[in-house]
Amino acid sequence: MSEAGQSAVSVTNVRSLSDAMREMKNAAADRADVVVDMREASRTRLELLAQELQPVFADVPADDPSFDFAISSGEQPRLWIDAVAHVAMGRDRRTYRFLRDTRLGRVVLAESTDIAPVADQVTRYIAERMVERHRAIEGDVEVLPRHSGTEEAVAPAAPYRSAWRGFFGGLGLVLLGGVVGVVTVAVAMWDRFPELETLLSRF
Repeated sequence: MSEAGQSAVSVTNVRSLSDAMREMKNAAADRADVVVDMREASRTRLELLAQELQPVFADVPADDPSFDFAISSGEQPRLWIDAVAHVAMGRDRRTYRFLRDTRLGRVVLAESTDIAPVADQVTRYIAERMVERHRAIEGDVEVLPRHSGTEEAVAPAAPYRSAWRGFFGGLGLVLLGGVVGVVTVAVAMWDRFPELETLLSRF
């Protein structure tokens, strides 16, 4: 009787474990279905936003590497605008969230359950980025002043004129120092002039 009872218990445990595993598999499958459904729903809504923005995307020059305009796959699909900005769906899978990553963290640029305001904000963001790029490109080019032929011919002579002015200025200082020295010597020897006159008269 005891052996039969133990066999019955073991069979019952196996059946219970099998039922539990079956229930866990079904629950996991249900969750996976929910996740897939949510992901597909998010992707569908992002595709609708991309269609709304298609005319804006088409106006961006093809040679501008700043923008991506692509929907990424994964558990949370994203509509990428560029390397730092994207649109994702909120937890309710109905709210569009336009986000941008900055040095201070992630910033929400727009958030709405309606496509229109989010599309408008994305359009303004693209325009702002394009203006910044044009300014950066223009800033790399240094505009040189235009001169006439006469000014270009005279301009190289300016350093030589400055050199001659410095030379004559130095020469003038030397001559002035010589004159001052002569006057100083003359004043110092003023008392000896009579003796020099007497000495010269002897000759």
